[in-house]
Amino acid sequence: MGLYTRPMPTPTMTVASYLKALPEDRRRALNAVRKVIRDNLDKAYQETIQYNMIGYSVPHSVYPPGYHCDPKQPLPFVSMASQKNHMALYLFCIYTDPALVAWFTKAWQATGKRLDMGKSCVRFKKLDDVPLDVVGELIARVPAADFIKSYESSLAAPRPTRKKSAKKKTTSKKTKPQRTG
Repeated sequence: MGLYTRPMPTPTMTVASYLKALPEDRRRALNAVRKVIRDNLDKAYQETIQYNMIGYSVPHSVYPPGYHCDPKQPLPFVSMASQKNHMALYLFCIYTDPALVAWFTKAWQATGKRLDMGKSCVRFKKLDDVPLDVVGELIARVPAADFIKSYESSLAAPRPTRKKSAKKKTTSKKTKPQRTG
């Protein structure tokens, strides 16, 4: 793959300019993933550059409140990016749905391909690492109306409170070795 620098964000960056700035192998991989996403995407979503990545989101015209972390932003659904050491799919659509996470994980692993996944980020080095049919099925399973309901439910759910744990202070006294003889 060689050295890579992510496309520099500009106010006028488009999906086409993002892809054009990539090395050929990454452009080909992300274009293939993009095609699968677009072929299975509910028409209520929009394709944009969001957070300096190619993103698919619920526009304000469909969901006026926007993203709770930044209401000026449309509600993120899925994003993809070329990072320094890998490419990534950011699957915000599964972040709020444990059953969907379980299905996705099982479906991906059933293909025999290695799943390198964080909370909702799937990292991959090359297109062959991605079961495109699983990605397509995931996208098709989550129409915008269902995603909005899941998202709003997650916002309304009580958040677990963290209890401050009483940490025991451990002191270790160094003892001098005793001399023998």
